[in-house]
Amino acid sequence: MGERIRRVAIVGGGPAGAALAAYLVRTGIAAAFFTRGKRPPIIVGESLVPAIVPFLRDLGIEDEVAAYSMYKPGATFTFHPIAQMSFRFADRRGAKTPYSYNVPRDRLDASIAAAAERAGAVRIDHSAQFAREGERVRLDPESTALARTALGGEPDFVVDATGRARSLARLLELETVEGPRKDTALHAHCTGVQTVLPGNVHSDRLERGWAWRIPLPGRVSVGLVVPAEHIARFGNSAEEQFDTFLCKDESARQWGEKAERVTPVVRYTNYQLRATRAAAPGWALVGDALGFIDPVLSSGMLLCLDGARALARAIADGSERAFRRYQARSFRNLDDWARIVDAYYSGRLFTLFKVGEYVRHTWLGRLTDWHFRKHLPRVFTGEATDSRYSMSVVDFMLKYGLAGNDPAEFSVR
Repeated sequence: MGERIRRVAIVGGGPAGAALAAYLVRTGIAAAFFTRGKRPPIIVGESLVPAIVPFLRDLGIEDEVAAYSMYKPGATFTFHPIAQMSFRFADRRGAKTPYSYNVPRDRLDASIAAAAERAGAVRIDHSAQFAREGERVRLDPESTALARTALGGEPDFVVDATGRARSLARLLELETVEGPRKDTALHAHCTGVQTVLPGNVHSDRLERGWAWRIPLPGRVSVGLVVPAEHIARFGNSAEEQFDTFLCKDESARQWGEKAERVTPVVRYTNYQLRATRAAAPGWALVGDALGFIDPVLSSGMLLCLDGARALARAIADGSERAFRRYQARSFRNLDDWARIVDAYYSGRLFTLFKVGEYVRHTWLGRLTDWHFRKHLPRVFTGEATDSRYSMSVVDFMLKYGLAGNDPAEFSVR
């Protein structure tokens, strides 16, 4: 690193790869992104946190996204059938963006790819592969030829944006850090699923694990995130397990007993994993190819788009220091979200909210409530991880603010 980068080839045409291409061409760097055109029938990442909306505006697609998506005013959390907590993003003190969207992912991905092409990036419909030559990384010969034509010369930098396939990380055998949970997620779209508040993303604690309900136009996205050994009790196939679980689990039955699937069931098993290196001379990782976090708080798309913008800045700078900043920012964001996810599973996060509701009626609470209401809810809007102060407040309160309350009431087994 250190030499000026002029032409970048990106393997992967999902949100991270396409957004990176759009940001690069704005800096005067030629960018091409390879896309295979193959995708699962549905993809995790349909509920966007409010911190993503400025990225949609920056890419010039918010109005387009709003037209085919569901307006998302807030979030609802259910801990057992009669215990719920809801909040509106607009009620958060000092909210930068008081709303977001629940999106059909195929259309969002297409919107970001089209924005990249409008900006001047070149889309290449080809399944590109990486090749290793000692310590250097290149594209395979056929992909190199296609990139050379698209970019007007040999790419001098390549990026892995292949998502959970993690093509380059696997090729280079990069060490990884895994999260503590080994859950299985079953994901499908359904009709006949009840919701508490229109447009809200719903998270439900189950007998074992948790579920999401994401209202989309004409349907609801349902995900069951359950320990692998538990979900196996409900059948042999993913479809049998999904359908039986909705009728048998006490919490899921309240809203899913009359559900009718309108898509196949997609199974995910690789959660909470990141590489230990984000960039080196000639290559970088971005989005899920670098790392991904449990989807419980909808952080994935924010991490992808923030990472794409940060990597574009590093590539435009070209210095080793810039790439170190990119890696540090990426790892910090992943680590911040990992701590928040852990606080969700352990029950500490919502125990803290419960304590806050009590304390706000005391004299001390009346003095400090504004601070609580500004910084802690930023966890759910995505803005906390972009503010070191907000994250320090959240970390401090999670460690010292439970006031002796047992978080088991809100924990996820």
